[in-house]
Amino acid sequence: MSDRAPAVLILGTRGIPAAHGGFETFAERFALHMASRGWRVGVYCQKDVDRVGTRVSSRFWEGVELITVEVGLRGPAATLAFDAICAHDAANRDGVCLVLGYNGAVFLPYLRARGGRILTNMDGIEWRRPKWSLPVRAFFYVSEWIAAWSSQRLVADHPAIADHLAERRTRDAIATIPYGGDPPPPGLGRPPLGLEPDRYLVSIARIEPDNSILTLVEAFSRRPRGMRLVVLGTMTVGDPYHRAVEDAASPEVLFPGAIYDADQVQALRVHARAYLHGHTVGGTNPSLVEALWAGNAVIAHDNPFNRGTAGEAQFYFTDGVSCAAAIERVLADATAVNSARAAARRRAESFRWDDVLAAYEDEVRRVGGYPKAPPRRPPPVVAPARATAGTEL
Repeated sequence: MSDRAPAVLILGTRGIPAAHGGFETFAERFALHMASRGWRVGVYCQKDVDRVGTRVSSRFWEGVELITVEVGLRGPAATLAFDAICAHDAANRDGVCLVLGYNGAVFLPYLRARGGRILTNMDGIEWRRPKWSLPVRAFFYVSEWIAAWSSQRLVADHPAIADHLAERRTRDAIATIPYGGDPPPPGLGRPPLGLEPDRYLVSIARIEPDNSILTLVEAFSRRPRGMRLVVLGTMTVGDPYHRAVEDAASPEVLFPGAIYDADQVQALRVHARAYLHGHTVGGTNPSLVEALWAGNAVIAHDNPFNRGTAGEAQFYFTDGVSCAAAIERVLADATAVNSARAAARRRAESFRWDDVLAAYEDEVRRVGGYPKAPPRRPPPVVAPARATAGTEL
């Protein structure tokens, strides 16, 4: 073994510092964690350009090597080109490759054949999302299989995802590690947008069918509520689903678009009467974890992913009728809301970043053949939860 410090390369995100989503946030956290522990860390970053100048370049940020890849294409072709260049570059470096997602899985057999040591976070079950066309779903389905068999080990962020992956690989090749979160920062101000604390519900999600946004808006808008529903997310002119959501909304529904100021988003969570989470596909969702840390009562679509994350002490729905019933109970029953808020804070302890990052470090060490880190607390475990119909606390 080399005398050089051990190394890890992070592939599969648009890059850091984080500005895009959950995987980027995790990549930044993990990169800084590993760098602080003496590892050599490289993170691949995509740079969209009109004309490629220097295809691959590097600079250092907070002790992490940012490996920038210039891409002159747009759309899905740009993503595939970026993934291909990353795989080729990583094959010529040492270190464990931590791959986040399987969108670029078609290039992993090449990386493995070149001696790559690959740990892949398999994300959600992307090919089940109804928003994708049949050819795209077929691409994701095949990519999932390729990633599962090209990687030495797999990470599932939820027990239900681990169950799914066990149909592709044996259980001993799969680690279950959830997403992490933080308590809200102290001293948050009042909620933005002129809202009154405890006088609104909030949804923070992409405006897509598999996130049940139309169901949430229709259920809230059945009658006057005397409160607001705030739906964060980009609305695109001409998008049929977005138009349907807007048409279904009562005057009490507010569409502020996307808000990128972290303190404003946290203030929206902390001061909300409840957080609405309509996701039907995926594993441990980052936004739901953040809601638990904010101490939100949660109204969520009833499926194993959401129950396994938020626990049994929240409100669940399966359709528009049960969603409306959950909303009515949350608006009317302060005792039930306070109980759900307390349960959310307790549940959040299962999603501490320190535990999540330590568990990932253990997996990287295992794939790389590095010695185990000194003993610490056991990695976090998210208990599976059964999904049952109806709205219940």
